[in-house]
Amino acid sequence: MQDSPRHFAKWAALAADEDHPDADLTEETFRAHIAGGDERLTALWSRTLTAWDFADAPPWAPEAPPRTDERRTTVYDRLRLGPDVRKALDAAVPVSRVPGATVIAREFTPWYTPERRAARSFYWTAYERKLRAKGWPDAAIASLDEASRSVVERLTDPEQPTVRQAKGLVVGYVQSGKTANFTGVAAKAIDAGYRLVIVLGGTLNLLRAQTQRRLDMELIGQENILRGADPADPDSLVGVDYVDEDADWPHFVRHGGRPSTLGAFDIERLTTRDNDYKSLAQGIRALEFEKREPALPLNDPRNLHHAAARVMVVKKNKSVLTKLVKDLKQIHGLLGELPVLIIDDESDQASVNTSNPKRWEQGRTERTAINALISQLLTLLPRAQYVGYTATPFANVFIDPSDAQDIFPTDFLISLPRPAGYMGVQDFHDLDSPLEAGERTYANSQELAHVRGIHDDEDDRLQEAMDAFVLSGALKLYRADHGTPEEPFRHHTMLVHESVRINDHAELALRINTMWHEAGYASLAGRNRLAELFADDFAPVSAARADGLPTPSSFDELTPYISYARQLIGRGGRPVIVVNGDSDKYFEQLDLDFDRTPHVWKILVGGTKLSRGFTVEGLTITYYRRTTQQADTLMQMGRWFGFRPGYRDLVRLYIGRAETYGRGQSADLYEAFEAICRDEEEFRGQLARYAELVDGKPQLIPAQVPPLVSQHLPWLRPAARNKMYNAELVEIRSPGVWVEPTAYPTEAADLRHNTETWLPILEMLDPDPAVFVHLSDDDRGSYIRYPAKTAVVSHSQLLETLTTLTWARRDLLNPHLRYLADASDAGCATDDWVVVAPQTSGPTSVAATILNSQPLTLVQRRRNAHGVFNRISGLAHRQSAERIAGLLPLTDDDPFATQFHQRRRGVVLLYAIAGAAPSMSTGLASHGRVDPANVVLTASFIPASDPTTPHVPFIRFKAIDSSQNGSPIVDTHMGK
Repeated sequence: MQDSPRHFAKWAALAADEDHPDADLTEETFRAHIAGGDERLTALWSRTLTAWDFADAPPWAPEAPPRTDERRTTVYDRLRLGPDVRKALDAAVPVSRVPGATVIAREFTPWYTPERRAARSFYWTAYERKLRAKGWPDAAIASLDEASRSVVERLTDPEQPTVRQAKGLVVGYVQSGKTANFTGVAAKAIDAGYRLVIVLGGTLNLLRAQTQRRLDMELIGQENILRGADPADPDSLVGVDYVDEDADWPHFVRHGGRPSTLGAFDIERLTTRDNDYKSLAQGIRALEFEKREPALPLNDPRNLHHAAARVMVVKKNKSVLTKLVKDLKQIHGLLGELPVLIIDDESDQASVNTSNPKRWEQGRTERTAINALISQLLTLLPRAQYVGYTATPFANVFIDPSDAQDIFPTDFLISLPRPAGYMGVQDFHDLDSPLEAGERTYANSQELAHVRGIHDDEDDRLQEAMDAFVLSGALKLYRADHGTPEEPFRHHTMLVHESVRINDHAELALRINTMWHEAGYASLAGRNRLAELFADDFAPVSAARADGLPTPSSFDELTPYISYARQLIGRGGRPVIVVNGDSDKYFEQLDLDFDRTPHVWKILVGGTKLSRGFTVEGLTITYYRRTTQQADTLMQMGRWFGFRPGYRDLVRLYIGRAETYGRGQSADLYEAFEAICRDEEEFRGQLARYAELVDGKPQLIPAQVPPLVSQHLPWLRPAARNKMYNAELVEIRSPGVWVEPTAYPTEAADLRHNTETWLPILEMLDPDPAVFVHLSDDDRGSYIRYPAKTAVVSHSQLLETLTTLTWARRDLLNPHLRYLADASDAGCATDDWVVVAPQTSGPTSVAATILNSQPLTLVQRRRNAHGVFNRISGLAHRQSAERIAGLLPLTDDDPFATQFHQRRRGVVLLYAIAGAAPSMSTGLASHGRVDPANVVLTASFIPASDPTTPHVPFIRFKAIDSSQNGSPIVDTHMGK
């Protein structure tokens, strides 16, 4: 197909005349083939349309954003297709709605042009072909193409004469395919001219070997692995891995010959699946590059694109990295000419300096071993580019960048989109669902479908979780036997995670093993238990969510598969495996290599080793009770996130829940996960907003991200007390943007002061509630009504109130207040505000007066361990507020919101949060009154948005030390 859409009829007529004079290539015939399901033709047009949909600002559609109906319409218009063909193509190839990657970066000189990509794309094309063979849809490949390009184009041009290092961070999701992204980055970087790729692949050889195998299979390929050896000659295969012992060897990438004989260049592996980097003489020689033009530097194009590339996958181990550094020091003269790419997988593990910051305060620079060795690599390799990968946007490089000069991502931060088919927080939590508990079903509630609470005062449900493991395994076997591809069901695992203590693991494993043998799955009692769980849980959930996958109509139909599932899990007499070791030898004896082992059907018990880096394949049932206070650690423990093709409806999470509020409560792990995931999603949204260029320049650079994270998560600050963020957040322009402060004081005097400050506005509230309506976006057209007391207050009065309040962290709100107070700013378009105080009703609702105000409903919200509210406003209330602010269309179905809407008017949602009590029976509300010291009055707001206001930056910083503008951290004395 052509690079850009052109007149279809003319192209078809030309093709018919030249190649197929008797062919019928009319538009109607084309439509009939597409509508009739012509697979080859549809596949061709799927690839072509998707490429046009994703094209980055093509000259034929400069104003139509990618992946939009507008872009697709532009394509159809250029093709001059009629409405019937357009309809058929839209049905066959829908527009992908996957968002693009979010890029926060310094300005850079473009070098990775379309022409350059097209001229050299040997390894990327092979990788793309491999992904297509694996069944990746066109939209997923196009998204990966776009995301990996956004990384490579921000590296330094490997051909440029000047020496420069770029450092960046790529943020994905837990178990979301980050390896696929950095494999694509490596392929494109190698094509572009990078001749040494060092992948730091975990802290265990098992993890390193998994990464090595993935790169060998999907990037490096058979010919580069064989290096001329004859697969039919056993003698020539000595020392060659995979050929005789890996069942997937036939599926490794094939290039059709040695790449160097095909006009490209070979890749030489400096590590293998079983062997990490070794300090040998041939290892040193392998790092020596031959030049076609000896008088020219290696990075000159006349040398660079004829030299073989070297790839090594090394684990983050002091001994291994020391050998590599030692060998590099023995190579003289060449390192300054060698374009190198360092990819650091799980970059927030081991790589970041985590030594005692007190020693830094005393002027004693001290690095952890791995951090020091990475710094040495960057010093030895002046043309090295460093790209870290992590699943936590609040990783240590942002939380504690006290030693920011080594691997802090000074050049770019790229947040990858949530991939299609991924099960993440949205699939386990009903984030801001407007539905009351009684209205939620397996179909409309993620929590009901997938989450099973464990309460301390009840049965711990461990037996039920094990039963669910057996039952879900049987359902997988049933589906494999009824037409569903078996590959997703190759492994079937359950994870049990309660403690980090090794002794606890052994005790728990013994208990589970005993329970397994006493479960009686072959007995009538065991069968009845499984039948009840199937009828009460799995059958109704699958009926609502199986999405056409084969599901038995009765438990009797499933019975034969239960016996087989039990055999697979108990194979070898060991249904339980403890995973808590630190050594490679320990993991080797577990037989837990998901690549080499045909089937792993086991219950895994462990702690930290199951929470970071180790991918548990086929994970279906998770039993989780461990608690932690670290946000990034908590996110890494979310191993139940990932891709679950063919069995999403079978996934269950048994997790610790708490019934009580306040101090001394048992940890509600489920809510803790929801809080940190909500923070993550909102922060990603902020990055996307600030990634928008203004007048062609970035609003935000990576060095300014740490204070933005701190503004988002109030408890995060530099760990070293003599350090401070170099960027000070001065102003956040928020017209039409939801602002929800969550850091409120806890002291009684402060709460009383705040209540008194709000009192004049409380007295202005209309005692007759208005009735607002939340409209569902589902096909049923359902709605929810709720009453709210309202008032219209002037901009000056609200600003004075917000300014007078006591805040737990005033610095978090100051950037918003500075924007609201800037009368000279044409963008400050708010004249007055509607205050909306939702009034809930129900058996647990209590209305009370505060300082003799009119009665207000007291609501319940949790604070986290840092005293910050996890969330405040409800989705139904936010929808009405957005309608008042003009962000949503006005409708007669929500008359009060429509009535209150005016140009240049903002909106406030006001809540009275009563302490931390689960009900009002604790004495907080007495005789219809509540002590103001027990109430937190909270305000979420949307400033007015004036569409006629010129576009200006949303966010403004100032540098504490302008001489170090690119540094995220400076000494505190700079601010004095």
